[in-house]
Amino acid sequence: MRGRVVWWGLLLLAGVFALAYLYFTLVPGPVDPAARQYFTAAEIAAGRRYAQANRLIFIVSFFVELAVLAGLVFSPAAARLGHGATRLAQGRPLVAGLLFFAALWVLLRAVNLPFSLLSGYYLEHQWGFSTESLAGWWGDYLKGAVLDLMLSGAGVVLFFWATRRWPRTWWLAAGAFLAAWIIIANYLWPVVVAPLFNRFTPATDPEVVAMVQRLAERADLSVGKVLVMDASRRTTKANAYFAGLGRTKRIVLYDTLLRDYPRDEVEAVVAHELAHWKLGHIRRGTVYGIAANFALWLLLFLVLRLSLDLPHRGPYPPQAWALVVFFFLLTSFIGNPITNGISRRMEAAADAYSVKLTGDPRAVVRLQVDLARRDLADISPPPFIEWFTYTHPSTMRRIEAVVALSPRRP
Repeated sequence: MRGRVVWWGLLLLAGVFALAYLYFTLVPGPVDPAARQYFTAAEIAAGRRYAQANRLIFIVSFFVELAVLAGLVFSPAAARLGHGATRLAQGRPLVAGLLFFAALWVLLRAVNLPFSLLSGYYLEHQWGFSTESLAGWWGDYLKGAVLDLMLSGAGVVLFFWATRRWPRTWWLAAGAFLAAWIIIANYLWPVVVAPLFNRFTPATDPEVVAMVQRLAERADLSVGKVLVMDASRRTTKANAYFAGLGRTKRIVLYDTLLRDYPRDEVEAVVAHELAHWKLGHIRRGTVYGIAANFALWLLLFLVLRLSLDLPHRGPYPPQAWALVVFFFLLTSFIGNPITNGISRRMEAAADAYSVKLTGDPRAVVRLQVDLARRDLADISPPPFIEWFTYTHPSTMRRIEAVVALSPRRP
């Protein structure tokens, strides 16, 4: 009974957030009047329409996945599937857990595939952003699916093994495994996973290399590799990012950024990425992620104890995996304001430091304007949606923050 109260409480909170998100997607409200200083009415309207389409796909897909998992968890369906997996596995718990996981994985992939195809391929082509063929999209999707299946399958084996090996403290083991994986993934992702999807080459433009070195010296940083990614094979959008730990640290610039943006704006982007490095955002983000990971596994342990009627030290049945997936779907959605709030603060700090590094707030403002125009950003999103899902401050907030750092208006 107490277990159902917890689940219904999580569902209620997620439902309130989801309905609010849907409402503000359909009724976004007025645009900040200051936006018209930088953007035309047509640009503002186009950005809002594009954002609205993406938001509708996101929230509808969430509702559908939530309904599918709730239908499994709150009906005999999951138990029947678990019993079937146990029979097929001839009583071997790890095999039964893997069989249940595989069935659920296929079901959720099938449920989410139409939304992935709609948002990742058709919508991007409709708005003129995607340069990828349908065959190319399917190739990327299948590579991602295989990678997800392998990693998730390994996680399932570890979960059921740990719950049998340490029935009272398995959540600590799960947290430790995932913490180690977070660190390993941060180290290996740039050199193992990213090259599966894109080609990375050293930056050869002497002007760009000199720019990066100059900014790094100002920030008192030793830059590793500066790489250019072939983003143009998929999209017209531009970006850059900092990735890796230790010897795998690198700055990655999209080729679209170098191709389509003036050098002072590229410099602003590089300065922003160096700011994340200088301010320790990667390290802090990793620490926050590990702390949240332990807290969530402990909460899951407590919720499962209330939800599953098990004999003393009894193993979890295969259908417990449906509860695990359901739990993380709900908590990740509910936790959006916390994780995204932390991210926005880091991004705002990186913007401020980038102005300090470049000494050119005008270029930073022009960068935000050009990015918003080219990528059809929602210039002034509904405050609730920005609070709930934005990892970066909205365009107007970023512009206004940079303007406030300068004695003169850019």
